[in-house]
Amino acid sequence: MKARRVSVLFLILLGSLNVAAVAQESSPVPAPGQPAQERGQRGFGGMMGRGVMGTVTEVASDHFTIKTDTGEVYSIHYSVNTRVMKGGGGGQRRGQAADNSPAFNPPVAIKASDIKVGDAIGASGEVDANAKSVGAVFIFQIDPERAKQMREMQANYGKTWLMGRVTAINDVKVTLQGGPDNASHTFVADENTTFRKRRDPVTLADIQVGDMVRAEGSLKDGAFLATSVSVMGQPRQGNAAAAPGSPPQ
Repeated sequence: MKARRVSVLFLILLGSLNVAAVAQESSPVPAPGQPAQERGQRGFGGMMGRGVMGTVTEVASDHFTIKTDTGEVYSIHYSVNTRVMKGGGGGQRRGQAADNSPAFNPPVAIKASDIKVGDAIGASGEVDANAKSVGAVFIFQIDPERAKQMREMQANYGKTWLMGRVTAINDVKVTLQGGPDNASHTFVADENTTFRKRRDPVTLADIQVGDMVRAEGSLKDGAFLATSVSVMGQPRQGNAAAAPGSPPQ
């Protein structure tokens, strides 16, 4: 559960960067003790629900050791197939929706040797929660300001925003599965709530069970009242397990 709390931050970052295509060709690096059936998994889509983020405490020739915000220690294993990148915070991207998501400048490729002790990094790949290891497909060196923004986003989950897969719709009440705790959350809509699917205006009636959505709003009388809802549609077949933690498109 703690690993998912960390991974959702990194997934938000990956969604902001829209780097799925970048990592599509990469092959996962098997972590020690990883089952054979997992070694054959390919592409980034199946990894979207698997990732950790933390501060580097040790650097080795084939792995990093990190400490997460929850105090867990993970080994991040990498190889020549692992994509290693970095990026910075700053101004709004061109074409970016005017919501509360922090903006991010385009990422650039770096070498693993550019990552030092004390850096904040996120890694996506095959996570072995028991062995506390990750066979990394993708490693991202996170700008300190960006890391701060991401932690603030986690702290505000359920207070100013929600995100997840729709599991039920009852009149104006929508139930989601997802978030840092991968639990069930609900929001309600009223006559002032706006709905969009990508950039097109839609209505509550257009939302379907299985859709990935993000809701912006606030708590009112113990319920989360949505002021705006972004609909990402249905997850691609074969990626359903990743849907609850998947980032917005």
